[in-house]
Amino acid sequence: MTRANLSSKVQMLVLAVMANVATILVKAQEKAPDLKVDVDMNKTGDAMGGDWMSNPLIWVIGALVLIVLIALVARGGGNK
Repeated sequence: MTRANLSSKVQMLVLAVMANVATILVKAQEKAPDLKVDVDMNKTGDAMGGDWMSNPLIWVIGALVLIVLIALVARGGGNK
């Protein structure tokens, strides 16, 4: 095992100190975050019922199709 020289140890110490100072500077913000969020829950949309991506049935059907496709690809078509 080789011994690390003094300069590499000093470099590691300086790097660790700089990382800690950067973390402290990031966390020490003066202004509090603005937590006022305006959410529009208006469900008016087209005749299909608004945003179709929010329908859980679409996600379930999509997941089943994906699972079937993965199973078919993993099986390799059944050729031996």
